[in-house]
Amino acid sequence: MAERDYYEILGVSRDASEADLKKAYRRLAMKYHPDRNPDNQDAIDKFKESKEAFEVLKDPQKRAAYDQFGHAGVNQQAGGGPGGFGGADINDIFGDVFGDIFGGGRGGARGAGGQRVYRGDDLQYNLEIALEEAVSGVTTEIKLPTSVACDACDGSGSKRGTNPSNCPTCHGVGQVRMQQGFFSVQQTCPSCRGKGKVITDPCPKCRGHGRSNKEKKLSVKIPAGVDTGDKIRLSGEGEIGENGGPAGDLYVAIAVKEHELFTRDNADLQCTVPINFATATVGGELEVPTLDGKVKLKIPAGTQSEKIFRLRGKGVKPVRGGPVGDLMCKVRVETPVNLSNEQRELLMAFHETISGPNAHKHSPQAHSWLGGVKKFFDELRN
Repeated sequence: MAERDYYEILGVSRDASEADLKKAYRRLAMKYHPDRNPDNQDAIDKFKESKEAFEVLKDPQKRAAYDQFGHAGVNQQAGGGPGGFGGADINDIFGDVFGDIFGGGRGGARGAGGQRVYRGDDLQYNLEIALEEAVSGVTTEIKLPTSVACDACDGSGSKRGTNPSNCPTCHGVGQVRMQQGFFSVQQTCPSCRGKGKVITDPCPKCRGHGRSNKEKKLSVKIPAGVDTGDKIRLSGEGEIGENGGPAGDLYVAIAVKEHELFTRDNADLQCTVPINFATATVGGELEVPTLDGKVKLKIPAGTQSEKIFRLRGKGVKPVRGGPVGDLMCKVRVETPVNLSNEQRELLMAFHETISGPNAHKHSPQAHSWLGGVKKFFDELRN
């Protein structure tokens, strides 16, 4: 019987991309999976056929050999009997396809010796940094408790010189099939929790867990411009995997401490600058702080409280790109306190010079407000 063309099996052209191959393979795997086609040998055969085609075509070297020599170019590499599976356990094939489609679901992929492997959990570390460090960037060292493979049993959980045994419930598969009426449902084995193995002689050091606790030091590079809520991903620095599975990732969550002088609004910084009554009245020059040092800020005569001055380029350069923000300086006129008698007399004399018929020239806002009050009461009387 002639062997079918791999491209024809997957329903793709000979110049199909890797993405096209994966898409076609997943569609066929879902269509012909035995859970959807119970007791259908034809579906199982097509499932295995699509798996074989995908395994060859996704590998650039095997695909090149197949394109040049056909099945003869890959049969020797595949080895074993028809279809190139070499008598592989059908449960291994099912586990692989679910790993491809669902990212390691249904108990994970299988490692050496047929034991299922599991990716480690992701971890999060909350790191608090100063505003200056967030703006300019910093490299810092963190310490966190973590699990490592037990050195006494190399992470197996079994006493040195012994090995885990196949689970008697699932016979090493990690899954059990439950019959519910007309439906057959595959579930994680309750005895081994999907591992396929049980430890009969546990390691005395880790008591069968295969792990021990340890404090780990990591150097973390914080890029310039980060803000509260940003996370930095350290690949492979999370919990270790089981049975040789890959480690999870560590996410460093950034929290920026409150600053004594500045608050941040996206790329801009804000600060409040107190000025005295005289400077606000006649004008002057102030030194104001920035994260780069002090700069001169010119205060024009007649400056009112809460007026905002913009210092361009003195803010933050966002971590995701974009222009540098500005520093927004809000001046606040401070009322003099603890005056001496002489100062009080001088201030009263000054007050008399700006009062009277020409008061509106010196205090336009107060004059406008008083006019509004008068109009309000006049309308009430009418």
